[in-house]
Amino acid sequence: MPSRKYADGEMVMGRWPGSVLYYEVQVASYDDVTHLYTVKYKDGTELALKESDIRSQSSFKHRKSQSSSSSPSRRSSSRSRSRSPGRPGKGRRRSASQSREQKNDKKKTIQETSIALPPVLVLFKPSENNTKRYNGEPESTEKNDTSCIVLEHKLKPDLEVKRVLEQYSLRSRKDEKKKEEIYSEKKVFTTVKTVEKAPSKTKELEFGGRIGTFMLMLFLPATVLYLLLMCKQDDPSLMNFPPLPALESLWETRVFGIFLLWFLLQAVFYMLPIGKVVEGLPLSTGKKLQYRINGFYAFIFTATVVGILLYFQFELHYLYDHFMQFAVSAAAFSLALSIYLYVRSLKAPEEELAPGGNSGYFIYDFFTGHELNPRIGSFDLKYFCELRPGLIGWVVVNLAMLLAEMKIHNLSVPSLSMILVNSFQLLYVVDALWNEEAVLTTMDITHDGFGFMLAFGDLVWVPFVYSLQAFYLVGHPTEISWPVAAAITIVNCVGYYIFRSANSQKNNFRRNPADPKLANLKFIPTATGKGLLVTGWWGFVRHPNYLGDIIMALAWSLPCGFNHILPYFYVIYFICLLVHREARDEHHCKQKYGLAWERYCQRVPYRIFPYIY
Repeated sequence: MPSRKYADGEMVMGRWPGSVLYYEVQVASYDDVTHLYTVKYKDGTELALKESDIRSQSSFKHRKSQSSSSSPSRRSSSRSRSRSPGRPGKGRRRSASQSREQKNDKKKTIQETSIALPPVLVLFKPSENNTKRYNGEPESTEKNDTSCIVLEHKLKPDLEVKRVLEQYSLRSRKDEKKKEEIYSEKKVFTTVKTVEKAPSKTKELEFGGRIGTFMLMLFLPATVLYLLLMCKQDDPSLMNFPPLPALESLWETRVFGIFLLWFLLQAVFYMLPIGKVVEGLPLSTGKKLQYRINGFYAFIFTATVVGILLYFQFELHYLYDHFMQFAVSAAAFSLALSIYLYVRSLKAPEEELAPGGNSGYFIYDFFTGHELNPRIGSFDLKYFCELRPGLIGWVVVNLAMLLAEMKIHNLSVPSLSMILVNSFQLLYVVDALWNEEAVLTTMDITHDGFGFMLAFGDLVWVPFVYSLQAFYLVGHPTEISWPVAAAITIVNCVGYYIFRSANSQKNNFRRNPADPKLANLKFIPTATGKGLLVTGWWGFVRHPNYLGDIIMALAWSLPCGFNHILPYFYVIYFICLLVHREARDEHHCKQKYGLAWERYCQRVPYRIFPYIY
């Protein structure tokens, strides 16, 4: 593999595609596979150039000194004066003719740069700076201005393109054959920000590939069933395997109907025309989807409905009595939803497929999700399931467990352990709904498709596994003292502070890096135009939000005591999940940011746990 010639950050001279003009650029990164340099012009434009189209600044300085001492025009004028010293009129006519020829050559060069290279149209504004840089002679850095306008064919109306063409009196060539030849020679030049790429086939398979995803589709429902059966036992130790229930006892049509009613109720709240509408991050096509932010309102409406039901003495502990049937109903619904999502994805355009779920293998794409943002009209199915039915349902399940504990143990008030678990997890859910807009920057929305993995996780795993501590405390009450409760509360507050402040730093920086409130944050620039934070929480460890998550998960389990390991399953699961996601993020970021990510890893060596991992 050939070694690279220019280092990242080096100032060089780069040739603009389709022209002979060279401009001062900075090397941003180098792709070892395509052997292309990503360079950044002073106006912010980023291009991928071959090494043969990049020259060092020193070679241009030497060339400029030679041309200034003996330029062609100066030599020709001196020859005309020596040949005919007594015929000044003829000399002037020849000089004027040469001057017109030079102007025509310059105009021809500028017009050649206006050749359309799909999908962008590059137009150079005829200016003094352009003519002074003709023939590769750079101006001083103070006057270095590309004076170019980049118009995207697919994002700009035709009238706008026509207006700009008329404004600068520029026309594309009529000879289409010659245009195709020129384009074939220059096709290696692509802009990083404006080129529209269709998603390629997924080559690197996660979760063990086809066999691994198939096993996960069996293992995840079995795990939920096992955990719930264990919590029902008097001795929920790992060695005491629970007896399997009769299949007919796992299904009840009435329970499935209640689950459907709950799902539809949340869908109605989602479609209410309240809350602001925001745009998500740009897709591969450059398009931005719109999302209505009203999750917190949906939570308030749900709390009102639950309050009305309790006022009319609806037995909410019905959830506890039929908890297993509710879990089976949610699993059946998530499977049916996954089948629908995969079938509809077969007709989706190529650019709407998920980059991680387009392998061509049925099992793998079915599990990870084939379509990135499946929508029915403006109803975004993935975004809706991400925060609504499962997350709000988690709070309702916890409340049902609290009421069941009071009824079963004849308590006038719930136990302190149950209050802590409900309070900590309620804070987590309310925080997620209050900061709903932040979910638009997560990999679940921007990268992962909507398939069985997210459908099962959102509708089954979140409400029925995340509520494991509350479900455990109903059958295994644990008494804790107030000092212990205060210590556990401090642990949860520390985890929440790290989680929230780290996520806020990241989301605010992604939305508006120029925000004056973020002026104290330092970052490493990347070829994508984004920056990697190296101060604040993101300069402490690479994934501080994961660190906060794990600390909070520990605080949720501590009120259950230490008699059994079962309540700490969530902590163990969370550590395994976040370590997997961290490794996945590392691989994704290394591919996306290249050498900038390697510099970031050298600057921030610890991944999740400081001084440990």
